[in-house]
Amino acid sequence: MPGPKLTLSLSVPQQSRQSSLLYRSALIQLHWQVLDVNSCFFLRLQSLLQILESVIKFRWGALPEEQRQGIKNYISNLIIKLSSDDQIFRRQKVFLNKLNVILVQVLKQDWPHKWPTFVTDIVGASKTSETLCENSMHILKLLSEEVFDFSRGEMTQAKIKDLKNSLNSEFKLIHELCLFVLNASQKPDLIRATLGTLYAFLSWVPLGYVFESNLVEILLKLFPQPAFRNLALQCLTEIGSLSVGPEADAQFVQLYVIFMNQLVTVLPITADIPKAYEQGSDDEQEFVQNLAIFLTGFLKAHISIMEEGHENQQALIMGLQYVVNISYVEADEVLKICLDYWNLFVPDVYTTSQTTDVNAQFSFGPISTTPNRKNLYNGILSKLRGLMIARMAKPEEVIVVEDENGNIVRETMKDTDTLARYKTMHETLVYLSNLGHDDTEHQMLEQLRLQSQLQNGRELSWSGLNTLCWAIGSISGSMLEEQENRFLVTVIRDLLNLCEITRGKDNKAVIASNIMYVVGQYPRFLRNHWKFLKTVVNKLFEFMHETHPGVQDMACETFLKICHKCKRKFVQVQLGEQETFISELLNELTSTIQDLETHQIHMFYEAVGLMIGADATREKQDHYLGRLMGPPNATWREIINQAQAQPDILRQTEIVRNIQNILQTNVSVTLKLIETFVDKCEDLSLVTESLVPAMMDPILGDYARNVPDARDAEVLSLFAAIINKLRDRMAKEVPTIFEAVFQVTLQMITKNFEEHPEHRLHFYGLLRAITNHCFGTLFTMSPDQLKLVIDSIIWAFRHTERNIAETGLNLLLEMLQSFQHSDFATQFHKTYYLALMREIFAVMTDSFHKPGFKLHVKILHHLFSIVNSGVIKAPLWDEAAKGPTAYPNNAVFVHEFVSDLLSHSFPNLRPAQLQACVAGMFELQDNTAFKDHLRDFLVQTKSFSSQDNADLFADEAAAAREAERQRLANIPGMLNPNEQQEEMQDA
Repeated sequence: MPGPKLTLSLSVPQQSRQSSLLYRSALIQLHWQVLDVNSCFFLRLQSLLQILESVIKFRWGALPEEQRQGIKNYISNLIIKLSSDDQIFRRQKVFLNKLNVILVQVLKQDWPHKWPTFVTDIVGASKTSETLCENSMHILKLLSEEVFDFSRGEMTQAKIKDLKNSLNSEFKLIHELCLFVLNASQKPDLIRATLGTLYAFLSWVPLGYVFESNLVEILLKLFPQPAFRNLALQCLTEIGSLSVGPEADAQFVQLYVIFMNQLVTVLPITADIPKAYEQGSDDEQEFVQNLAIFLTGFLKAHISIMEEGHENQQALIMGLQYVVNISYVEADEVLKICLDYWNLFVPDVYTTSQTTDVNAQFSFGPISTTPNRKNLYNGILSKLRGLMIARMAKPEEVIVVEDENGNIVRETMKDTDTLARYKTMHETLVYLSNLGHDDTEHQMLEQLRLQSQLQNGRELSWSGLNTLCWAIGSISGSMLEEQENRFLVTVIRDLLNLCEITRGKDNKAVIASNIMYVVGQYPRFLRNHWKFLKTVVNKLFEFMHETHPGVQDMACETFLKICHKCKRKFVQVQLGEQETFISELLNELTSTIQDLETHQIHMFYEAVGLMIGADATREKQDHYLGRLMGPPNATWREIINQAQAQPDILRQTEIVRNIQNILQTNVSVTLKLIETFVDKCEDLSLVTESLVPAMMDPILGDYARNVPDARDAEVLSLFAAIINKLRDRMAKEVPTIFEAVFQVTLQMITKNFEEHPEHRLHFYGLLRAITNHCFGTLFTMSPDQLKLVIDSIIWAFRHTERNIAETGLNLLLEMLQSFQHSDFATQFHKTYYLALMREIFAVMTDSFHKPGFKLHVKILHHLFSIVNSGVIKAPLWDEAAKGPTAYPNNAVFVHEFVSDLLSHSFPNLRPAQLQACVAGMFELQDNTAFKDHLRDFLVQTKSFSSQDNADLFADEAAAAREAERQRLANIPGMLNPNEQQEEMQDA
């Protein structure tokens, strides 16, 4: 259809002509073509609108006043024109939405001071047409979101404050318009748009607008209607989550009670919500999630007022029951919403119950009318125990898992989301156990009985058994010792019996991992029950012969964990035994460890070493140690004898091992290359097979043979572009590229920081392309070549030129992330980890490298995280100098290394400060928190602080951590039993 006859003055003063030439061109074309929305110009118009939006956001102040006014009028008139006709409005919604965004950008610039009548204008225009009103709602929603949700980083704080004040002062008109629509309109699209606008405003409007009108009544009437249910529920959520004074308690109670009465008609309390969610539409699934948000949000803010009065209590319990049912939904986001609430609700009930119980013992006054919360929620608490048992997340200690194909495999990477969920569920279940030991025990044993019945019927449920055992392990220490002993006797006996009668390699692996996790969590029980301890350890020895992925690792880890807590039991002759357990173990040492890998044998020897160290008799220690070291000493003598006869054998063995590793890696890389080759288009094959080979010698050879001044930096840029395009199909050419350009270019750019700047930039661009797209080629390099690569990266991020340093840091981060997932992770980190840690700390604490701080943080966060992830399989310390068992693990060693590094570099830091800094670097998993911590560390390094606030800060930080630990320690079962120091351990 033809466009409207609008005019727009585009004349500008001479001094502004150049700056607005592009904008005038865009607007002229927009003027002639914008409304011909069915023409071939539509995509072009979208681009023009994008240009116009950028102009308004970034160059609005550079335009003359008359042009700004012209653009504003033009966009406003165009929006009115398009949204006044219902057919055009529906047909061109995407286009109109873009115009709305542009108008809001104008408002962020000119409203309220240069457009004071905007709200009055848009409210008045909205009452002339329902489609125009609907679009006005979209504009108002966008404006609210821009001001209250997305303003940070877009506008100054003063401007944000000004816009918020303006919206607050003029919300009365918007509120009246919304109520007018909701009371009078019968048009579904308009009602939905109005609800969406209300939802954007409700989080910040004054409370009077909510309860001094019929808004809540309208929302409750709209909620049962499927077309408006989700939007109405979102609005009710914003209202219900408000925390205000007691003057509004009655209104909140009324809202909740009426809502619950309506909810049972929409979704009966008896409905199978998880099944309904699984089979439901997107809107129905969204409703379940919105319902969880509403109920948890309302109860967080107002549960105390709902506990008063029988009718209120019934509605309250019903709401909690809904949240329990929703918690079984198989959707991570929904579960997280529910778990976050339960992790607040259950500790609150526990805390108040402890207080109530104490007060009740010494109360001589009138009987309190406040309900006993533990009794009030008894049924809900019981159901929550069942929920936590059924849905317990996997703890870190369990490494035998089920993959996406249903196979039982060894876990290769830790899932941080799962670990965080386990922490939440563990804490919640410990509180639940303390609130009802008997019910917790009953439910767990009943579930174990059902699992045994399923196995007898050959219907073992991996998921059900896993979550049950993870839950059992998570509550260690929460019961009284006598009850825990009785409970564990049944659990361990039934699990061992289950393992005996189970058939199938995968099934046995699942049960084995669960047995090992459970027994590892209850050292107190094992110390007090020798027969169970001996049976468990012998079972671990059986598992050490099980070659199923992960089982042997977990068996050795559990054995080591038990030896830490029960070591004396193994060097004492126990009742009914003829000799010490360690003697029996050493008799069968060779057969016990014959199927273990090298790192597992090291773990086994460490565990036996703990036993030997627990014997108080020096003669026995020497005797045990001689027997323990017999097999490896025999192997060592054999190697020495062979080496004396043929010294080259040591070198040949190492060469063969290295060749084997390289061949294995090459096979893997080749498979990837073939897979990628298949996926590539024919044109790229032509480039790879014909063009690139023809370019190699004429271009690369010439570059290599030339004198430095004759080498063109564009050669480096060209091959970086080719690799970025062809990606790993260029892998076979990378060695040739490396040979031709690497060393000769480094000789040019490392003489100083000034010469050959283009070569510098393009060289690291090429190296980054190789690292990102042909990473496997790094494995084919010699150690000297790879060291040259690492040294060149270190040299780059030492550079004071920002682009070079940033490229080097990005390159290092990408390389670290790639090596993390490679077969060479251990070898790489053992060689370069400490040097990289030292170098990054050096540049981060150098004021010349402040611009790289963000990347310094990411790299250090990665280095601290990976040392705890299990990726590095060998010690990072010098084994030749310190021995392989000098430190319990790499994390302990790195902690000491970093502490020494920083203490020597910053002698002004007091020990308490230093320990707090290093501890935070290990403990903070969130990148933002880690960044803030490093920023605080840099502040502390700037000046000597013996008497100032820095000391106070360090002490308070340490005290806060200790206080949190003490708080958890006062709740039975909250701390991991293997991390506690027990006074009478092994007594």
